[in-house]
Amino acid sequence: MPEMINSLARFARRHREPVVVQALRSTLAAVLAYVVALRLSSEPAPLTAPLTALLVVQVTLYSTLTTGIRRMNSVVAGVLIAIGFSALVGLSWWSLGLLILASLVVGHLVRVDEFVPEVAISAMLVLGVTRVADTAWDRILETLIGAAVGLLVNLLVAPPVWVGPAGEAITDLAARMSRLLTHMARAPLGATDVGQAAARLHEARRLDNDIAHVDTALRQAEDSLRLNPRVREGLLFRLVLRTGLDTLEICAVVLRVACRTLTDLARARPAGAQEAEEIPAGMQHALRGVLDHTALAVESFADLISAQVSTNAEEAEARLSRELAVARASRDRFAVMLLARVRERPAQWQLYGALLAEIDRVLDELGVEKRTERLMEELDRHARARGDRRPGLRGLRDRLRPAADHG
Repeated sequence: MPEMINSLARFARRHREPVVVQALRSTLAAVLAYVVALRLSSEPAPLTAPLTALLVVQVTLYSTLTTGIRRMNSVVAGVLIAIGFSALVGLSWWSLGLLILASLVVGHLVRVDEFVPEVAISAMLVLGVTRVADTAWDRILETLIGAAVGLLVNLLVAPPVWVGPAGEAITDLAARMSRLLTHMARAPLGATDVGQAAARLHEARRLDNDIAHVDTALRQAEDSLRLNPRVREGLLFRLVLRTGLDTLEICAVVLRVACRTLTDLARARPAGAQEAEEIPAGMQHALRGVLDHTALAVESFADLISAQVSTNAEEAEARLSRELAVARASRDRFAVMLLARVRERPAQWQLYGALLAEIDRVLDELGVEKRTERLMEELDRHARARGDRRPGLRGLRDRLRPAADHG
């Protein structure tokens, strides 16, 4: 019995996930389109209708409305081209080539964008049947039925909101950045093997691909919030996630530069092992403290961004503030020791100074005041663009401004 209860609980949680909701919506739209087409079309198996409905019911309502019309245009254009070719030449190897070429050219002319291949596909499917004229008009009818049913399903069955997956993608990105900082903290300053330093630099460069993945997930989440009746403050959610990703992207760039600096320090150290032993243990400990607590701060920042769009963010914000405070204290100790060492050995003072500046930039970007300031600037920009017609945005800016002023 407990296993059955756990299975039911997992299924209940699973069926609420965006992927499952989208699959059910697409299936419903395809079946309804087929049933309607059976009654209105003369074709015995009007599969074009469910196919169109399946394609029109995109992941979000916004993308459905923006792509549905282009998809219908591509199908209609292909059908009309097939009617013209059937009246003039019929089907042969050379007419098929001309048909495909003409369809692709017309697809670009009617501006169907990513659906240009569907113009040629529709034309070939219609040209390959015996009764081209009758089949062509039935295909147009089925396409319109499928598109209409798809739009109706999107209006009656609200699309899933993809904020959760976007938040998870941001959290995963922060975890990778945190691991990189931990790896940097484990290596002794100035004594790292050049190969190890280069490996960390390569790890930092891979963050660019991770950011691109998160940006794709975030764009999907932003589209799912537009025109969605289930979301009241879609703009706020979009801005919180977007500004959070912008901050992590800046930190990733700075971390890559910091890894480059550490690699240069490893290459510039004098030959022999004594150089590593001459670096004070307190200086090593201070830098490790900075990097370790910065790693925790990055994770706390991601938790804060996710909490802003789901639950109370006070705990995440307090944790972020604590980690940043400890990191800054370690940074100050490291700066004092670094100044003394630079005076004794000024050969690499540019690299040491660059490393300290990069640490400062990351800590500044992760600050709660910086995040509030950036979010408030975005709200002000959107309010000005919309003529300040949203009193909710004004109220939110009023709540954020005292916090920013206090910081």
